[in-house]
Amino acid sequence: MAKFFAHESSYIDAPVSIGDDTKIWHFCHVLSHTTIGERCSVGQNCVIGPNVTLGNQVKVQNNVSIYDGVICEDDVFLGPSMVFTNITNPRSHIVRKDQFKQTLLKKGATIGANATIVCGVTIGAYALIGAGAVVTKDIPDHALVYGNPARQYGWVSCAGNRLDFDDRDCAFDEEEKASYVLCHGKVIRQE
Repeated sequence: MAKFFAHESSYIDAPVSIGDDTKIWHFCHVLSHTTIGERCSVGQNCVIGPNVTLGNQVKVQNNVSIYDGVICEDDVFLGPSMVFTNITNPRSHIVRKDQFKQTLLKKGATIGANATIVCGVTIGAYALIGAGAVVTKDIPDHALVYGNPARQYGWVSCAGNRLDFDDRDCAFDEEEKASYVLCHGKVIRQE
């Protein structure tokens, strides 16, 4: 049996899977067929599910709703009041639950406060989406994007620091003590 904390004001439907050391704070609702990994933190007033997958060490800040079809890999950060959509052409008088689109956030991606992620996109590993951005298309690994619509303005390291590539397309992150190479429009961390 997993050992997690859920505040008494929150509702956990069945069946769900919640990993060890996960914390679910005030006024949350976890709907059926949702999987939440280990060491996650879910802030106040969040709705997760149904049919959502959160990896390990995912941090969900206050006031976030994560809808059917969203997959967050390990170490994803969802900023306060950011928004997911789950259908591209909603109408209150037409039921389109069979048209929900999958949205994938890869390992280490960060979504800033009040950003909107339009359904059906993939956010690359370690990408950084700025506060208030509106993401309407796929975002590459390590990309720094912001604005409405979101556009790429640079690259970031695994630690979230801006990468300044030299004339040989090499960059170094002082915090990580790691080198990066920009090759054919892709950032590669050197091991």
